[in-house]
Amino acid sequence: MSLKFASNLSFMFMEAPSIKERYKLAKDAGFKAVESGFPFNFPVKDILDAKRSTGIEQILINVYTGDVKKGELGFAAIPGQEENFKKSIDTTIEYAKALNCKKIHVMSGNVNQATSANDDVYEKNLLYAVEKFQKEGITGLIEPICSAAVPKYYMNSFEKGLSIVKKINSPNLKLLLDIFHLQQICGSITKNIKELMPYIGHVQIAQVPDRHEPDTAGEIDYKYVLSVLEEEGYNGYVGLEYHPKSSSVEGLSWMQKYGYKF
Repeated sequence: MSLKFASNLSFMFMEAPSIKERYKLAKDAGFKAVESGFPFNFPVKDILDAKRSTGIEQILINVYTGDVKKGELGFAAIPGQEENFKKSIDTTIEYAKALNCKKIHVMSGNVNQATSANDDVYEKNLLYAVEKFQKEGITGLIEPICSAAVPKYYMNSFEKGLSIVKKINSPNLKLLLDIFHLQQICGSITKNIKELMPYIGHVQIAQVPDRHEPDTAGEIDYKYVLSVLEEEGYNGYVGLEYHPKSSSVEGLSWMQKYGYKF
C-alpha cells in the first residue's frame, strides 16, 4: 500500500509538554514526516533545531492565528484585520522557509454571521497570500471545518471552499481535505473524494465523532476510505490529526492492522 502518513504534533505525542520534544517522539515512533499548528510559543530557531536533530520532514504548518485564548483562529475573512492577516502570512512564511515546509494552512477566522463583506475580504486576502506563496514555492491550503468542532468558523463549507479555489485558480491554492470534517459537513465521502481530488493539496484523518484513531468505534470505515484515496491517485502525506485514545505509540497499531507502514 502506497499512502504516506505524517504525525500532527499539535494532536499526537502530547505525552511531551513541548512541541520541540514531540519531534523526537515522532521520529522514535517511526515517522518520517510531521505537520503542526503554528508553534507561536517558540522562536523559529528553537523549532528548527528540534526538527534538524531528528532529520524529520515538516510537511505542513498552520498560519499564525492570533490569540487563540481570545477566540482568534486566523484573520483571512475578518474585515478590518487585513494588516494582521498580512503580518500573519509573512511570519508564517518565515517559519515555513526555515523548516523547508512547502504547505501553509491559511485559517479564515471566526465570524458571528458571514456576510458579503467577509466573502470579499477573504478573497482579497487569499489573493495576497497566493502571490506571496508563488514567490516562495509554497502551496496555501484552506480547510472547511465543521461547526461541531468550531461553531463560528467562516470556512465551514466544501462548496464554498471549492468555489474560491476555482475562482482564484492558482496551483498555489488548494483544499485541505480533513475527512473528519468532510463526514460531518456533507458526508458522501467516496463521491466527494473523487470530485474534489483535482483540488486537494493535503489530506487529514480522524474518526468521527470522538476524533480518535481511524480504527476506533465511529462512523467512518477508514480501511475503505484510505483505499479510495489510493485508487484516486492521492500521493501526498495523510496527516494524523487525531487525539490518541490511549498513548500515541499504542494507538499506531491501526497502521499495521490496515496494512500500512510509515
